[in-house]
Amino acid sequence: MNETPEVAVLRLGHRPGRDERMTTHVGLTARALGADRVLLPDNASQSLETVADITERFGGPFSVELTDAPRGIVRGWDGVIVHLTMYGERVQDVEREVRAAVFDDAKPLLIVVGGEKVPFDIYEEADWNVGVTNQPHSEVAGLAVFLDRLFEGRELEAEWADADQHVVPMETGKRVVPADEE
Repeated sequence: MNETPEVAVLRLGHRPGRDERMTTHVGLTARALGADRVLLPDNASQSLETVADITERFGGPFSVELTDAPRGIVRGWDGVIVHLTMYGERVQDVEREVRAAVFDDAKPLLIVVGGEKVPFDIYEEADWNVGVTNQPHSEVAGLAVFLDRLFEGRELEAEWADADQHVVPMETGKRVVPADEE
């Protein structure tokens, strides 16, 4: 395995005024936990701006894009598709198989994260419908757990290029410093 295949996250559905925070947090979680890019619905421009701003300030590489055809992205994806849903197979039962398909076979991965009701064709197009838990929960939590399982914790050691700022880990308090002060 020479080069890591692309890992992209596709957010399905966005209800303006109701989903702003959730959609933004899908993007921030994708970025922080190892994905290469996030695709948001075309009516989520405020979330795009926030995620792009965080990437600019805290480093990348990471890209955030808007799409008006999320189902077309799923249909046209040339790689592995994982749909995160509480109705899916247990993540602990399929994680090795998903990792092998992505990393051993060097196939790009599209992780589909729903919001409102997910159309049935998404379930059919997915290579795996994966449940982090089969109980109602946040799509952000599901994405975080899935990415951590996918990367086996390696994403927590990521180095961020071109950052303007860095968070200094502390037992108590908060400290953010300019990147050149590190």
